Amino acid sequence: MNTDDPYESLEPAEDDPDVPDWDDDYVDRVSDRLMFNFDLEKDRTVVGTDFTLYGEMNIHHEKHFIHPVLSFAHHDTFEHVFVREVGDVSVADLEALVALGHDLADEWIDADEEHYATEFSFVALADAVPEDVREFVADFRDRTLLKKGFHGHYEIHLLVADPEGESLVASQETDLGEAFRLWEPIEKEEATWLDLLRRRLQV
Repeated sequence: MNTDDPYESLEPAEDDPDVPDWDDDYVDRVSDRLMFNFDLEKDRTVVGTDFTLYGEMNIHHEKHFIHPVLSFAHHDTFEHVFVREVGDVSVADLEALVALGHDLADEWIDADEEHYATEFSFVALADAVPEDVREFVADFRDRTLLKKGFHGHYEIHLLVADPEGESLVASQETDLGEAFRLWEPIEKEEATWLDLLRRRLQV
């Protein structure tokens, strides 16, 4: 492996004028994996908390009857990813990020009949993953129904990565681990009929 660029052999950096360049090689390579699904921003400050990378994805779903003009079942899904370099990380640090997620849900979500889901994913880049942090993240799940589900729901996800130690732990419902586990190639599995059905039904 190239010691000057330890992730160079895994996948090339993408050259896209709309995607910022990060000085940190690990974050830069992560952005190469996220850029196809997220609009990315560098050095975003949210409610006094600094994040190295911020990503946003908006998806609008609708169904058509005979013609696209006759559409129904409109709903919107949003996902926000916040990446923060922390050095040392503790359970208290993660609890503070969870509290921030709830605050952002109050401020950012327009809760109405068309809102289906919003996800807030917080990623801490640390020098190590302590055992209590690993247990906390692995067991973590936070899902809140809005108006008993009539206005959708929001979820908060956590992920802690130690790039140098090639160690990572992600909470139960997030699928972002693959984007941050740069020391392993992305595995492309054939979708099963159950996977396709879940996507269709948005389960």
